[in-house]
Amino acid sequence: MLFPLLRPALFALDAERAHGLTITALAAWGGRGRGPVDAPILRSSVAGLDFANPVGLAAGVDKDGRAIDGFFGLGFGSVEIGTLTPLAQPGNAKPRIFRLPQDRAIINRLGFNNGGIDAALPRAAAAARAGRLGINVGANKDASDRVRDYATGVEKAAAIADYVTINISSPNTPGLRDLQHGAALTELLAAADAARRIGDKRPPLFLKVAPDLNAREIDGIARAALDQGVDALIVSNTTLSRPSLRSSNAKEPGGLSGAPLAALARTRLANFRTATGAALPLISVGGIDSADEAYARIRAGASLVQLYSALVFEGPGLARRIAQGLAERLKRDGFASVGDAVGTA
Repeated sequence: MLFPLLRPALFALDAERAHGLTITALAAWGGRGRGPVDAPILRSSVAGLDFANPVGLAAGVDKDGRAIDGFFGLGFGSVEIGTLTPLAQPGNAKPRIFRLPQDRAIINRLGFNNGGIDAALPRAAAAARAGRLGINVGANKDASDRVRDYATGVEKAAAIADYVTINISSPNTPGLRDLQHGAALTELLAAADAARRIGDKRPPLFLKVAPDLNAREIDGIARAALDQGVDALIVSNTTLSRPSLRSSNAKEPGGLSGAPLAALARTRLANFRTATGAALPLISVGGIDSADEAYARIRAGASLVQLYSALVFEGPGLARRIAQGLAERLKRDGFASVGDAVGTA
């Protein structure tokens, strides 16, 4: 309720500084006395994991895992930290996050800035983790062998994470998206599959893909994911495309997220649902800012949804509002669970 009063002050700050202050505040709070929205109708199982509700925090918000319990306290059923790389790296030059308030959008060109996976994992291990924790891994910008970087990240994350996500979809690391195609993708997925086997532990492996793909590329990714044992696809990351935008920062280079991404994200969700024959769980990201939009994605084939940019404009109560709104819509339409509604549109 206080967010509309606080937002002008936050928006007066540089976007990255405001983001950092938010993480610090959530870390200090630690979610005390609160947890994921949990109702029987919202519980679902994806890739062998039980989720209290289908609303997750997308990677990129809490890159270094500093406020995991704080985000669970906001009502999220899952929190995905990262992207984490084997070595710490500063990312691209600042400024590198730009608000587009008239469009309810964000452009970022962060470039996998993070303190390295070895620094983040102790924080992840120490977190109370009221819901499911995902760890998103990537390659260092100057890596000579990116497949090895991913395998290293998967192996380290697998010991702690409920699931591990391979992020090959960021537009802000030169050449990274080339790993989405052909033999490079097959090699990467095989290495990641081998790396996630830690004794008896074998966490699910998720693959995060870009929205800027053509039909042939979508079919190739779907086929590789099915052949190589990927457990779910996260569809999708930020886009390099530019729909009609009104804000002054609209021409900044980088990945666009938020409301203008919604139409493309919906299309890609449908594309991957078709390409996989509904044989893989899909997690929809991009432009989800309400219970209606989240419900539409579930009805279109998403087993889970994730939020990021909408939190900037809607505030910290958004995850709880969406989860509660989903429960209302499921009951209204006669569904007994989230799973019953997936793909029914």
